[in-house]
Order: sequence, then C-alpha cells, then structure tokens
Amino acid sequence: MPAKATTSKKASPSFEQSLAELENIVQNLEQGELSLEESMLLFERGLSLSKLSQEKLQKAEQKVKILLAQQQPKLTDFDLNEQSLSE
Repeated sequence: MPAKATTSKKASPSFEQSLAELENIVQNLEQGELSLEESMLLFERGLSLSKLSQEKLQKAEQKVKILLAQQQPKLTDFDLNEQSLSE
C-alpha cells in the first residue's frame, strides 16, 4: 500500500500548506459530490487545520509584538525650557 503524501501528527503543516489544504477542502465540500461520511471527514480536517492556523497566527502576532516592543525607544517628556537653554 503506497504511503500518502500527508503530513504526520508529529510534523504539522506550515501556515501556507494549511491554507492551501483548507481551500481545497472548501472546494470539495462546495461541489457536493462527496458522500456524507467523506464530507464529515473533510469537515473535521478543515476544523483541525483552522485551529492550527489560528494558533500559528496568534504565535506570530505575539512574536511581532515582542519584537516591536524591544525596538521602540522609550518616550520622555519634552521640556521646552530645557530645549531653549541648550541653544
């Protein structure tokens, strides 16, 4: 029996792979040519991919927030009197 080219549970698909597979699942479900059992299996896979993608997006968003926080200079109050004294 040939092995399928699907990702195992150990190695989750990339965000882009998940989106591509989700698009494929939606197209298959919209065609309406699948049996109820096949439709349910695809629907469950779609939910799993959706959850995985949301988790990856949240992790990426958190990482961006951390990186931006590290790069922002600390703001200080601007004192006009101090500025004019140094001129």
